[in-house]
Amino acid sequence: MKHGKKYQEAAKLIDRQKQYEPIEAMELAKKAAVAKFDETIEVHIRTSLDSRHADQQVRGAVVLPNGTGRSVKVLVFAKGAKLDEAEAAGADHVGGEELIPKIQNDGWLDFDVVVATPDMMGVVGRLGKVLGPKGLMPNPKAGTVTMDVATAIKDIKAGKVEYRLDKANIIHVPVGKASFSAEQLTENFDALIAALVKAKPATCKGQYMKSISVAPTMGPGVKIIANRY
Repeated sequence: MKHGKKYQEAAKLIDRQKQYEPIEAMELAKKAAVAKFDETIEVHIRTSLDSRHADQQVRGAVVLPNGTGRSVKVLVFAKGAKLDEAEAAGADHVGGEELIPKIQNDGWLDFDVVVATPDMMGVVGRLGKVLGPKGLMPNPKAGTVTMDVATAIKDIKAGKVEYRLDKANIIHVPVGKASFSAEQLTENFDALIAALVKAKPATCKGQYMKSISVAPTMGPGVKIIANRY
């Protein structure tokens, strides 16, 4: 893949053979973010897990101490008093069964996260083919299927991010924006790693995190020392 001039200039800042301390890596990722918009800084972790085995799945969520740098629109599926609770907590959209045709037929997707109370999952399940491929299906492990909708909304708005193992056994998670300080990005990175270490499956063999890199949206990756995790 041929990269542009800006990418190539940014790549010169990074020693591809070296594994950096997290703070150094974040500083380099910030310098490598040369696009005209505030790039997202994303961490990519290659694991020794095998996603084909149910007992080697890693999925959950963590609230980043410094947030994600983006405003998140939350849709809540609930009924009765829980609808009022969701509205009061700052949900952007709330509703029930009446939202199904709007999403299914009209292609309405003006939201980033979907939260549902357990009693609404039968309804939300009908949207599986639409929400599933986009990673928007509520999930108990991610804290998005819950009766405590107020806390779920508060956490999401505060910078809660979901992590999950993909088919290539890699975990991709945003840890902030290029406009963040290197210290803020490192604090978010540390919180993510702590959550992943806690979520490590008992069946994991060998080094859990084989490689870790951090990269801005349009820039090159920077390797982080992985063998300590």
